[in-house]
Amino acid sequence: MPQTPAPARQSFGLVALIGALVLLIVVGPFWVLREANRRSVDAAAIVNHTHEIDATVHGLMYDLRNRESATVAYAYGHDSPAIRERLAESQKEIPINLARLTQLTRDNPEQQVRIGKLGSIIEQRGMIMETILAKPAGQADARDIEWLLDRNPLRFIGAEILEHEQALLKERTSEATRLSERSAVLTWLAMLLQLLLLGAVAVLLRLQWRNRRVAEAAAARSSARALSVLQTVREPMAVVDKDLRVVLHNPAFREVFAATDAEPGTPISAFGGGTWDAPETRQRLADVLARNRELWDHEITHRGEDGRERTLLVNARRMALPDRVDEVALVTANDVTAQKAAELQVRELNRQLMGKVDQVSEVNRELEAFSYSVSHDLRAPLRHIGGFADKLGRHLGERNDEKTFHYLNTITTSARRMSQLIDDLLVYSRLGRSALRLQPVDMQSAVEEIRAMLDATNAHDRPGHRIEWRIAPLPIMVGDENMLRQVWQNLLSNAVKYSTGSEPAVIEVGYGRDSSGDHRFEVKDNGVGFDMAYASKLFGVFQRLHSVAEFEGTGIGLASVRRVLARHGGQIHAESEPGKGARFIFTLPASPDAPQPDTKA
Repeated sequence: MPQTPAPARQSFGLVALIGALVLLIVVGPFWVLREANRRSVDAAAIVNHTHEIDATVHGLMYDLRNRESATVAYAYGHDSPAIRERLAESQKEIPINLARLTQLTRDNPEQQVRIGKLGSIIEQRGMIMETILAKPAGQADARDIEWLLDRNPLRFIGAEILEHEQALLKERTSEATRLSERSAVLTWLAMLLQLLLLGAVAVLLRLQWRNRRVAEAAAARSSARALSVLQTVREPMAVVDKDLRVVLHNPAFREVFAATDAEPGTPISAFGGGTWDAPETRQRLADVLARNRELWDHEITHRGEDGRERTLLVNARRMALPDRVDEVALVTANDVTAQKAAELQVRELNRQLMGKVDQVSEVNRELEAFSYSVSHDLRAPLRHIGGFADKLGRHLGERNDEKTFHYLNTITTSARRMSQLIDDLLVYSRLGRSALRLQPVDMQSAVEEIRAMLDATNAHDRPGHRIEWRIAPLPIMVGDENMLRQVWQNLLSNAVKYSTGSEPAVIEVGYGRDSSGDHRFEVKDNGVGFDMAYASKLFGVFQRLHSVAEFEGTGIGLASVRRVLARHGGQIHAESEPGKGARFIFTLPASPDAPQPDTKA
């Protein structure tokens, strides 16, 4: 997805901030004043409620006094229509006012208690009055009249109710006054806040205008830089719209596709003499704009004005231009004609190389088969030579003179040496032909067993010679156990053999991991060593740096070591100085590859 430019994000943030401030200017003061007015209205309503209770109490007390004064007048013999009318009116209004007073004070438990007490007294005095009114005028019991006149707590209870309401009225009036003053203060504060917010909006609008000018200038500079880069790039580039019309192109595009007189808006099919007319190419370009699918390394062929055919890799990606509402696609065409020719040449060379490898492999197989066959065919004549030389010696018996004995001994020794050479040659041949039997190999155990065997041989052949072994902990590897034992056998036996002149002989076996993670083994001795100028001969077949008279051997051991390690994916090299011993370092990969035949001669 295209990224929003930083100036655009800043502009959007400023617009959002201005909108929030305008909303705060309009809604904030309105909400504050509305809340203040609501509280003022609530306070005024509470004050009116108190006044209504006060009026109801006064009305109720008037009706009670009116009823009682009319009843007393009747008791003293004054019976007239006016008195009857007063009694009837009071009897009607008292329950109404009492019920209304109860309703108005339902949220005040203390007043409810007083009104309940007042209702009980009204009921009690009403019963006395009914007794008086039930008798003819002037004939009432004097005790009832006296009770009405002497026991009249109504005015005290009414006074308590009024005093309580007056206290509430005073408190509520004070609260209403406070809220009114607070409302006025909030009104002024809201006005001041509006002025401050209007000032902030003005500042932000000015900042927005300035940022917009800066962003427009930056966009203009960026467009100029982009256009400059587009004009100088040597790779053909063009910008196309959803109808595959070229909006913009660089000189390289014009040069490659012969678009000298093309105007903006020209269809891309008009360029290159039909290069862009292929249905697959047009569909893929359309998908870039319609489905936002990037086009990678689409191969097309273009024949230029010079008649040469070029191979081009087309890439396209959707993008947005600052001066257009719709999105466009940036199309690039990379000339890979030279790379294609090089790839064809490399493939041809690889094909030829594989043919040479097959030839070399076939020659090696023939050589191995030949050496194996020759080795077997030479065994029988050698056995005959050695056997007949022994018979001839026994036949001559005491007639053997010194020269004859020397001749027979030379024949026998040479036959024995030739037999050893054939055996080593057979081993070397098998190392290249036999399949690897991969399995876990305990290198520590293998080295210890070979060490024990070499110690026993040394104790038998050279009783006074001492060998000091320094063997580091060795890992368990995956490989062909017999072949890896052959490696250790040759390296360790060579170390013992070439260290016979050192007392004691010190042989070190080391182990570690190199930077690539491969296993690194080392066999070091303090023997005669060798000149590094002849190191290249060490691992060749039948190559020796010392004569047979100095040190016995056939010259195949190190060649066999190199072949085994090569088949396991490893390598070996040696370091030495004459008279200072030798050090052989070989490596094995951490994960051995599949068995590979040895193709080296």
